[in-house]
Amino acid sequence: MAHAQLPPLRLGFIGGALNSAVGYTHYNSSRLDGHFRVDCGCFSRRPEINTETAQTYSIPPERTHASWGALLESETHTLDAIVVLTPTPDHREMVVSALDAGYPVICEKALAVSSDECRDIGEAVSRNRGFLAVTYNYSGYPMVRELRRMIAEGRLGRLQQIHVEIPQEGFLRQAAAPQAWRLKDHAVPTVSLDLGVHAHHLVHFLTGGKAPLEVIGDQATYGQFGDIVDNVYCLAHYEDDLRVQSWFGKTALGNRNGLRIRVYGSLASAEWFQMQPEDLQLNQANGRRSLIDRGADDAGLARQVRYNRFKSGHPSGFIEAFANLYTDIADQLRQHQSGTMTRNDFVYGAQESGEGLRFLEAISRSARTRKWETV
Repeated sequence: MAHAQLPPLRLGFIGGALNSAVGYTHYNSSRLDGHFRVDCGCFSRRPEINTETAQTYSIPPERTHASWGALLESETHTLDAIVVLTPTPDHREMVVSALDAGYPVICEKALAVSSDECRDIGEAVSRNRGFLAVTYNYSGYPMVRELRRMIAEGRLGRLQQIHVEIPQEGFLRQAAAPQAWRLKDHAVPTVSLDLGVHAHHLVHFLTGGKAPLEVIGDQATYGQFGDIVDNVYCLAHYEDDLRVQSWFGKTALGNRNGLRIRVYGSLASAEWFQMQPEDLQLNQANGRRSLIDRGADDAGLARQVRYNRFKSGHPSGFIEAFANLYTDIADQLRQHQSGTMTRNDFVYGAQESGEGLRFLEAISRSARTRKWETV
C-alpha cells in the first residue's frame, strides 16, 4: 500500500499511448498505490495521438516530447525511471540508450526479441550499475503468489508436473485487426514474445527459479494473417525431474484469455484460472478438495494488507495485479537509489528474461528439427 511519508517516484513514458495495448494499464496501475506519478512522455510517434495521450494523462505540453531521444536528453535529473512501453522489437535500442544515459528502466515484457538482445541489455545494466525491471504482470495476482508460497513451504510435496496454457482467440475473431508489429515473426514467433514469455516466467516464478533443461516443441499457423505462427505447444524437462507442458496461442475460439496454471506434486495439486483470479483450488492426496481465496484462514500471503484494497468478495483483478508488481518495483528502485538493494523475489530483470528467450528459441529449433533441443 502507499507510504504517505515518501513522495511518489517520477516516471517518464516512452510509448504507452491511449491506442496501445498496455499504456493506460501502466498509467493507472503505476499510480494506484501512490508509489509513482507520470511526469512526462513521448507516448506516440504520431503527434496527434501523442498530444491526446498527454492531455488525458495530465502531462503539460512542455514535457510532452516529440521523440524518445528528445525525452532522454531533456529529462536528465528530473525522473526516477523511464518506462518503455513500445513494441518489443524497439526495446533493445531504447532500453540500452536509457541505461547509458543514467536512467533506471522499467520495461514491458518481452524485454527483447532474442536472447542475444537480452544479453546486450544485461551488459548495459552491468556497465552502468543500472536498474532494470521487466513487468511480468501475472505474477502480481495474490493467489498466484499464494501458490508460490505453498510450493516453497512444501505443501504440494515434490513437484512432478506443471501445465500452463494461455489460449486466446484474437487471430480468428471476425474483424480482428492486430497491431502491425505482431504480424512479423523473429528468431522466435511474436506469439511467443507476447504469450510464451509469460508461460516461462510463471514456471520460473512458482518454482523459485527451476531451470528448463531440454524441450520438444511444435508450432502451427491456423489464423487469418498469413504464415506467422499463432499456436505453440511444448513439453519441457526441468531441473529435479519436473515436467512442464505449455500451450499458448491466438486461434482458440471461445478464449478471451484462458490463462490456467495446474501444478501437480506428490502430496497435492493446485489450479488457478485467470478468469477467476480470486480462487485457488487445492486437491490433497487424502481426497480433500478446498477452494482458497484472499479471505481464507490459510491464505498467509494473500491476506496481507497490501493485497486487500477491497475486502474478500470484492474481486481484485488485472490492474491490481499490475499495481502489486509496481509496488515491488518501487521498493527495489528506492533501495537502488540508496545503494542498499537486496533481492526482491517478485522483481525480474535481464537475466531471467534471457533464460526465457533461450527457452523459446529452443522451442522454435525443436519445431524445425522435430527433436528434443537443449535450452
